[in-house]
Amino acid sequence: MVRTEEDLLRARHAVRAATQELGFSLVDQTRVVTAASELARNAFIHGGGGVLSIECLRRAGAVGLRLIVRDDGPGIANLEGALTDGFTTGGGLGHGLGGARRLMHEFEVRSEPGQGTTVTAVRWTDR
Repeated sequence: MVRTEEDLLRARHAVRAATQELGFSLVDQTRVVTAASELARNAFIHGGGGVLSIECLRRAGAVGLRLIVRDDGPGIANLEGALTDGFTTGGGLGHGLGGARRLMHEFEVRSEPGQGTTVTAVRWTDR
């Protein structure tokens, strides 16, 4: 659960530990932790809290990490805009969703106004 600032810190630590366990390089660890932090913070701030799931993936010659962040907030009314750099509803720099998307290999956002948001993001590394 991501409901407090402390939960955000725990989420970052859990993602870092998972990337280390899978043998991600330091650069890739930083990419994944940064993306997870952005997504969890969005769920916390805009969705009223949420859940972060971390899944380890394996395929021929590679391992990966899938992050799934869900919230039951108001949803994203302008998803296309929210994925555009510079777009912000909270006074930030506007790099959240778009920045997280660039840091990951696979990225999907499902959101309906009044239904919450689910973001699924995957980063792969060669083994």
